[in-house]
Amino acid sequence: MHIRFDVPADPAYAARVATVLSDVYLRKYRYIGFGLIAVGLVGLWVPIGGRDFDASPIFTMIVVVGVLSMLFPVWARYAARKRLDGLAVDGGYDINDDTVTMRSGTEHGDLDWDDVTRVTEFRGFWVLFTGRTPYTVIPQQFMSAADQETLRGFLAERDNLPSSPA
Repeated sequence: MHIRFDVPADPAYAARVATVLSDVYLRKYRYIGFGLIAVGLVGLWVPIGGRDFDASPIFTMIVVVGVLSMLFPVWARYAARKRLDGLAVDGGYDINDDTVTMRSGTEHGDLDWDDVTRVTEFRGFWVLFTGRTPYTVIPQQFMSAADQETLRGFLAERDNLPSSPA
């Protein structure tokens, strides 16, 4: 297998990549925040302790931390977009049986397929994970349909790609 394609210089593309990676990586903070808010609200509703003990400040703080945890991904996405605002360089991908090579301007990086633990499809990208962490993305929009099917078959053969898109 050998797939090669270029990514044109587009500021919106860098923001899309940042959004996809932050959505995948920061999803856990939404769940943590929801859990903290639930615990805090239950603690405020159910009386705990004796007559001389007021636990409401503790549970109020748990609710506040839960709300902040849910807002953290929004802030991180905004910060990433601001950091990438105006960033537009030509790049590309060179994918073969052994590695994925990513080029962006004068920088390049390689990722061995042996290091990829799983791949998910999310918003027009293949998200490559190393361990539990999303490492990089491969954009589907710049690939031909035949190359997409070739890569999908390769990923399915390696048992990296689930049967249905995320």
